[in-house]
Amino acid sequence: MILDRFRLDGRVALVTGGNRGLGQACAIALAEAGADLALLGRTEPSETTAQVKVLGRTVVYVPCDLATADPTQLADAVNSAAGQLGRLDILVNNAGLIRRAPAAEFTAGDWGEVMTVDLDAVFHLSQAAGRLMIAQGGGRIVNLASMLSFQGGLRVPAYAAAKHAVLGLTRALANEWAEHAVNVNAIAPGYMATDNTAPLREDPVRSASILERIPAGRWGEPEDLMGAVVFLASDAARYVHGAVLPVDGGWLAR
Repeated sequence: MILDRFRLDGRVALVTGGNRGLGQACAIALAEAGADLALLGRTEPSETTAQVKVLGRTVVYVPCDLATADPTQLADAVNSAAGQLGRLDILVNNAGLIRRAPAAEFTAGDWGEVMTVDLDAVFHLSQAAGRLMIAQGGGRIVNLASMLSFQGGLRVPAYAAAKHAVLGLTRALANEWAEHAVNVNAIAPGYMATDNTAPLREDPVRSASILERIPAGRWGEPEDLMGAVVFLASDAARYVHGAVLPVDGGWLAR
């Protein structure tokens, strides 16, 4: 049955930044589909952990600060998740940050911090997970891209550059790892009601201009990503490699 291909029973997923927002929604979606979870982040995601346990799934916390961890520490975090849960089948690179300032005034510190979390960590975590997945005969990596993987945005040069690069990295890894049954794809969320977009939603002029362009007529909610992440993590997407799935209320179609 086709719906059985969307099930994730017996799979193990590692989600970064799963304590709130998009990461929390992705983690809960994977658990609802049957996966056990490792949640990687700076602080223990108590609320997400409780919701996953209610679903009857196993969940562990992997402490790691993506802003300060070096490549070895990131690899150790991936291996820790796999060691605690017995394997690793799915990696969701969700965690990210954004800094806003005019490009002419953007600081080197903000540039470096955004690139470290939004791009460097994505590569090093994917590299470590990819090694495990290749060795075990397959796996799924889902990166969180953005509308700014396609556009330049305003006052977010580092974020736009990093998210463009995530799109390229997704395709590069897919090219190399498809033959090993490791599917690397991305989701490009539209304008979602999360902490990152709070300044935009609180600005009545900017919020109105954004809503005016979204055909769906509303800001997205984290739950809107749940179907997409389960699809890309499942056997239903076994022949999908290097794709970017917009979940944007029609923003790119406008």
